[in-house]
Amino acid sequence: MASTNGSGGGLPTHTAKPPVDDLHREKQRRLRRRRGCLCCACFLVTLVLLAVVLLILFLTVLRVRDPTTRLVSTKLVGVAPRLTFPALSIQLNVTLLLTVSVHNPNPASFSFQSGGHTDLTYRGVHVGDAEIDPGRVPSKGDADVKLALTLQADQFVASADAMAQLISDVEAGSMPLEASTRIPGRVAIFGVFKRHAVAYSDCSFVFGIAELGVRSQQCSDHTKL
Repeated sequence: MASTNGSGGGLPTHTAKPPVDDLHREKQRRLRRRRGCLCCACFLVTLVLLAVVLLILFLTVLRVRDPTTRLVSTKLVGVAPRLTFPALSIQLNVTLLLTVSVHNPNPASFSFQSGGHTDLTYRGVHVGDAEIDPGRVPSKGDADVKLALTLQADQFVASADAMAQLISDVEAGSMPLEASTRIPGRVAIFGVFKRHAVAYSDCSFVFGIAELGVRSQQCSDHTKL
């Protein structure tokens, strides 16, 4: 009788090896996806916070506030008569040196490299001009601006009515005048951000004849960016 081998008649069995590499790659993909979503969320939150901060700055700190001006002094520096031909006429130009104090309440300095211009009127009649020298007003500070104002004296008596009005004002001891000033320049915020700006000033003042000085004044100042 043939002997029987207990292991010879059965098939060999193999245990399936788990796909470790596939599981590891899937785990890495999920981790990268999670990190990507987290980075996007942080980036969006940062943008929102930055927008909120900029909005607060522009509504508070960076909001442009109108400067204030005040005429400090006037000084007579010259009188220049002039004859014109062939129609004989006498013209008289009077030069006054004005000192204007400017207060800048903004956290940005204002520089005007090309200077500015002032028009002077007397009861609606243009009687003088002034050129403003280049300068700079510091942030939240003050500066004195000097300008030489040339008065065309003959324009005060350009007509019979104007002469009568001038005589009346001289007898009263004072003259009402209006000055309109425009100064183009640039504002520098924190010394970094620079923008074009134009400063305007409209002043009405009463000039005392006896003391050759300003008795009262009222100015309206504003700035356009």
